[in-house]
This record gives sequence, C-alpha cells and structure tokens, in this order.
Amino acid sequence: MTTAFRRWPVPYTWIGDWLGSAVTETLLETGFLSEVHVLRLADGRTVVVKARPWEDRLAGCAQVHRHLWRAGFPCPEPIAGPARLGEFALSAEPAVAPPAADPSGRPEGVAWAGAFAALLARLVRAAPDPREVPSLAPSPPWIRWHHRDGAIWPRPDDRDADLHSVPSWHDEAAIAVRERLGRFDAPPVVGHCDFEAHNVWWRGDEPVAVHDWDSAVSEPEAVVAGVAAAMWPAGEARIGATVEESAAFLEAYQRAAGRPWTPPEVEAAWAAGLWIRLFNAKKGVLDDRDWLARAEAEERARLAGL
Repeated sequence: MTTAFRRWPVPYTWIGDWLGSAVTETLLETGFLSEVHVLRLADGRTVVVKARPWEDRLAGCAQVHRHLWRAGFPCPEPIAGPARLGEFALSAEPAVAPPAADPSGRPEGVAWAGAFAALLARLVRAAPDPREVPSLAPSPPWIRWHHRDGAIWPRPDDRDADLHSVPSWHDEAAIAVRERLGRFDAPPVVGHCDFEAHNVWWRGDEPVAVHDWDSAVSEPEAVVAGVAAAMWPAGEARIGATVEESAAFLEAYQRAAGRPWTPPEVEAAWAAGLWIRLFNAKKGVLDDRDWLARAEAEERARLAGL
C-alpha cells in the first residue's frame, strides 16, 4: 500500500514552549496518515505529539476525546491541542506503555468479539450527545458512504488516486450498499470509526487504552457498530473480521447495549461493515491485491438485505 506518511520538520522549540518544558530527546518517529513523535521533556514527562493536516472536524474530535477521558473511559489524557500551526494540527498526550504482547496481534477469534463489542458499547454510552460538540463532519472516507461527490467512491485519504480508475465488481456492490444505507433513518451517536485491534490495547482481559480519536464520528449506532464488527481484529496480520466474527460482535454489542435491534438496524450494520470492506478492497485492486473474497462479500450483502 502506498504510504501517506510525510516527513515534517517538527518545531521542537515551539513544542517545548507549548508544553511548558523543553524537548530533550526524540524516542520514536513514525506514522502513516499522521506523524507521531514520542518525545522526552526536561521535566521528565514522556509525551506523544501527533501532527497531521488541519481539518475543522478535529476540534470536535478533541472534545469527544476529553469528554471520554473525564468520564473514565480508557484513553490517554489529552493534554494539549489541537493547535493549528500553518497547515498542520498538533496535539499531545502522555505516552502509554503498550502491553508486553503486540497489541495488534493479541485479540483473535470469536471469543474476543464480545470484549471489543462491550468496550465499544461502553464508549457510545459514555460519549457526549453529537449536538454538544463541534461538528465531526465529514466522516473519514472509509465510513463516508453518504458522500456527495457525484461518484461511487469518496477520495481516499491515504493516497492520491481515483478509485474509479480501475473498474471492478466492487463498484456494483458499493452502489447497492449506498442505496441500502440511504434508506436507513436513525439518529446519530458519537462513536469511533477505527475501532480496530491496532488502536485498542489490552492487558489481559482489561482494556489499557483506545487510541486515534481523530476517528470520532457522528453516525447512527448501527453504522458505528457495523463498521467495528467488520474490522475489529485488524492489525498487521489481519485485514478484518470473518463473517462469523462479525456476527458474534453484533450479537455481543446488542447484549452490552441492553437492547435487541430491529431487523432494519441489523441489516444496516451489515451494510456499513460491507462498505468499509469494499472500500478497502477497492484500494487493494489498485495495488493488485485481493482483500475481500467475492463469496464473503455476497454473504455480507445477504445479511444486509441486499
């Protein structure tokens, strides 16, 4: 996959003034859609500074993050930002030591679906009302099935490419998903649209930290849960959940939320999950990779009522 990580000359003097203590050491620099810098400060703190292109929606994402941290949800404390510095947004939080095991490879199989689903349900319950925070629109493209770009696919955020440049069977499936979700009418909730293993760290059975709060969104609950159900095991070794794992996630989510869904909600959840799998698979076509078997897509479409 083409990387979207771009080297940016980090203004360490400015960051030191911003955080009230000089930067003394750079411990790690990495990133993909965002640049992540792990820095040691003169006062002994170790912080993570995240730099990415400025978007107005980041103000709402930051409020969601702070609200959930104050509510006791497992996430790093947001200590500064987002601050706009030219075309970039910067934010800072304390570094959280990852579990000894690789967090992207720890959860596996149907047995773990319930833990992820319960944690997401907890997040949605603790999150603010969408009307209480600045706009979270537009949602990231992997959940932006309702875009108004006059095409099937929104522009991807990790490459400069037109997903329509190579026609494939994914296009027709995506049209059907968009039509199905377009008929689904439900109020939005605040959720997390990148609720995947690489962003959700566990220590044993206990969640340590949920990361990537730029992925806060305001979408119907079935859509939030459906996207997570399709993707929750994703990490370095996994591209998403099996149909069985997705079904287990959705059943566990309803139990954790304390309410069985209506048939339209269940179908919308499967449709939302199919959208993100199709979107990722369509990018895979550009890289000559097969990231979604057609038989699996057809099964997910059946469960979505397509």
